[in-house]
Amino acid sequence: MKYIKLLGITLGVIVVNIVLFSPGFIGLNIGGSAFSTAFGITFLLASVLVLIYSVYSVNAKTPAAVPVKQIQTHDDYVNALQYYKKVKALEADISLALNQLDRIARKKYKLVGVLTQRFDPSELSYKKFMSTVQAVENVFYLNLKSILNRLGAFDESEFKSLSGSKASHLPPELLQERKQIYNEYLTFTKNSLATNEEILLKLDKLLLEISRLDSFEAGDIEKMPCMQEIDLLINQTKYYKN
Repeated sequence: MKYIKLLGITLGVIVVNIVLFSPGFIGLNIGGSAFSTAFGITFLLASVLVLIYSVYSVNAKTPAAVPVKQIQTHDDYVNALQYYKKVKALEADISLALNQLDRIARKKYKLVGVLTQRFDPSELSYKKFMSTVQAVENVFYLNLKSILNRLGAFDESEFKSLSGSKASHLPPELLQERKQIYNEYLTFTKNSLATNEEILLKLDKLLLEISRLDSFEAGDIEKMPCMQEIDLLINQTKYYKN
């Protein structure tokens, strides 16, 4: 949408320039009379400034927050998190979350590649591994969705006011309670990101364990240490969320 708007502004500037400089219309001539030259140069400079400002304003404008219930794809999560990237208190956490999104996509790609090389997709072993990978990936995105749900209620200006001059006029007990509320936002975000970091580590371990295996039966999959760790993490998350 922003590119359509920018295209419209650009076309508008072009049309106005055609009207002003075309001999069939106003017919300004740079190099003609002093007035015509001065006005023409001034208008050309103004046109350039309008285009520069338009490009800046369109690209600098903060996108609207994506409703969490509409988030479904990997790119949806990236776009939703980008909205909060300019919030200073969240900058480091959001950068980590975006980095984690990139990493889980790469790790899943590698896991699928290794599993496809070692097994036929119709084999039970392949299905068991993929089922676990999908389940832990769902936990990863569930954590991000929980973060976004809370950030939707995060008020940056209110958070900043807690350390400003106005904060000194509040009763200490009230100020402490308000700080505690906003600290809970930040603590929850960090804890969820820590869990996602653990998920990424376990996927690395799983990839390593699969690469070490020479031969095994489908029934041995549940006995693999990393698979047991992943199952435990998934079950703990389900318990926590419920």
